[in-house]
Amino acid sequence: MQTEEKSARFIRGIGPKRFEALNRLGIQTIRDLCYFFPRRHEDRTHFQTISTIEPGTDVTIRCKVLASGVRPLKQLSIFEMIVGDQTGTVAAVWFNQPYLKNQFKVDDQVILSGKVERYQGRLQMSSPEYEQIQEEESETIHTGRITPIYPLSEGLAQRSLRSAMKEVVDHYIPIEIKEFLPEAIRKKHSLMALPDAIRSMHFPDDLETFQAARRRIIFDEFFIFELKLLSKIRMVQLKERSVAFHGGEKLLREFCRALPFELTKDQKNAIEEILANVSSEIPTNRLLQGEVGSGKTMVAAFFLYLAAKNNLQSALLAPTEILAEQHYQKLNPFLGALGISTMLLTGSFEEGERNQILSQMRTGGALVIIGTHALLQEDVQFKNLSLVVIDEQHRFGVRQRAKLILRKPRPHLLVMTATPIPRTLGLTLYGDLEISTIRELPKGRKEIKTYWISQKKEMEVLKHVRSSIVENDEQAYILFPMIDELDRTNTLNAPQEQSSLSAATKEYERLRKGVFQSIPIGLVHGRLNKRERDEVMQKFYKGKIKVLVATTVIEVGVDNPNVTFMVIENAERFGLSQLHQIRGRIGRGNKKASCFLFGNPTTEEAKKRLHILTKTHDGFKIAEEDLILRGPGEFFGTKQSGIPFFQVADLLHDSAVLIMARNEAKKILDEDPTLSIAEHCSLVVEMNARGHQL
Repeated sequence: MQTEEKSARFIRGIGPKRFEALNRLGIQTIRDLCYFFPRRHEDRTHFQTISTIEPGTDVTIRCKVLASGVRPLKQLSIFEMIVGDQTGTVAAVWFNQPYLKNQFKVDDQVILSGKVERYQGRLQMSSPEYEQIQEEESETIHTGRITPIYPLSEGLAQRSLRSAMKEVVDHYIPIEIKEFLPEAIRKKHSLMALPDAIRSMHFPDDLETFQAARRRIIFDEFFIFELKLLSKIRMVQLKERSVAFHGGEKLLREFCRALPFELTKDQKNAIEEILANVSSEIPTNRLLQGEVGSGKTMVAAFFLYLAAKNNLQSALLAPTEILAEQHYQKLNPFLGALGISTMLLTGSFEEGERNQILSQMRTGGALVIIGTHALLQEDVQFKNLSLVVIDEQHRFGVRQRAKLILRKPRPHLLVMTATPIPRTLGLTLYGDLEISTIRELPKGRKEIKTYWISQKKEMEVLKHVRSSIVENDEQAYILFPMIDELDRTNTLNAPQEQSSLSAATKEYERLRKGVFQSIPIGLVHGRLNKRERDEVMQKFYKGKIKVLVATTVIEVGVDNPNVTFMVIENAERFGLSQLHQIRGRIGRGNKKASCFLFGNPTTEEAKKRLHILTKTHDGFKIAEEDLILRGPGEFFGTKQSGIPFFQVADLLHDSAVLIMARNEAKKILDEDPTLSIAEHCSLVVEMNARGHQL
């Protein structure tokens, strides 16, 4: 708990009301104020002569008060001041601030900063920032310098807050801010001393000093985050134990002999990396990332098989029933042929069937269990769960993941994602996981031709799709971003364009009666019950349905090698990585595949997304472009837990500093895993003072 003396309430210029306003911004202590950095700075160091001012520009001028006064205007009062230098004069006005007349006298020296406009034939500044110059060498706060601009809330004004922050910087930083980085690290990377960096983040002497200060603060944010993250991993490794799997190399040879194809080099490398982990009692925490269709599931299948051959249970957790069911349909016959029992559990099971499966799980009769969130229910028990595989990791929160792995002995954890991420973002979002990557696609996989087409040519494309279906016995997806027509009575505040979006249910009827008349066509979406959905999907897999109209329930994992066409309506409504995921549902056989993006985007960002899809099939490049366009929060969805918040650091642009900070954190923990030696005490204090949630 902070002591009363350290409360921001007692800083000169911060009374009870301002303190309440600061509390709304999360500021309570003087330390909080030190780290409450400006959102930007304005360079007000260059003085302009009045004769060179262009109307419509922001300027900083040094001048003398020539005249001042207050005049009423309807319900307003205006304080007006005429100022001048040796080249000319300009008017400055402030609305409803009559008290200013007592602050300025004729012949006072002042600095004004703000926008100049031409008003009634003269130059005028409205509510400019001002600074009175008492002495020739006095230090200014609001103008005549690189000036901080702070984020505000109701009850805070820029000028009064800036004055309070100057008080903090001048008198409290030496007391509240203590250097915590080892001197060797600071010297090695030429990092500014922390008190100096905090001071220069607020009131820098020049831009070069500000950049050096910013670099130090960015390093600190990354370094403390990585130190906490890696410490957490070390604690798990020191305290927790998993069951080591045996016979890995021999069983891998048996597994590969049973495959109807050869694993790619990347798949083999990933298996070797994961095998080294699960062969140890140290708990495995590994992310397997790879392109859509790169064969991640077969890598996971080997470890399900390996666990079972060790007479241990494993669980494969999928985010949707469709994906869980598909995993089961794909793995059950394959593992069954190898003598491994596999069971499926989803939320749609009847009570009697569910209870039978739960009984098999408790007694160990089921060695491989595939399921959805249903596996996370309180009454679900395992006999000896030793491996958890999570598909599409970003769809599950940290607490959901913990429900399966926080048991003794601790199960090994393998999480999979088809949303590739740049390494630096992976170090933070998945920082507690080692990463294996599959880039290589299986042999024979054809490149998907992708076209961005105007809505006007929709019928022409659909007729082409129809003829190919009829002539070559192929199949097609037609994807829509919505399920039902929007109820206009409930969307009065929605953008008007949204109400005109195509809806899957309505368009299904249009297509069934129109261009695909006499061709078997089906509809699947997330609101169908399990029986209805299973019936449609089975007919589609067996080729009895040739065209499947769908929503994004087919985004992840659905696998039908005979599908050669993907038509995406209103494609501008989807994210870039999401479009790449959806596109990956086709071209999974040996036939050529085509993806048609229908859309009339109105923003440059939406146009760029569609253009990128037509130019590249590299999921890692696409992911990087998507991150640049949308940022990490949007990229992973607003509900994704685990994305760290950094006040100054930028995950995309400060990647070099992130890697540098992580390496230094790792070296310290290699030397001192528990941070117990004397010179590391300051690191523990700083870690406790910061609010990262891991």
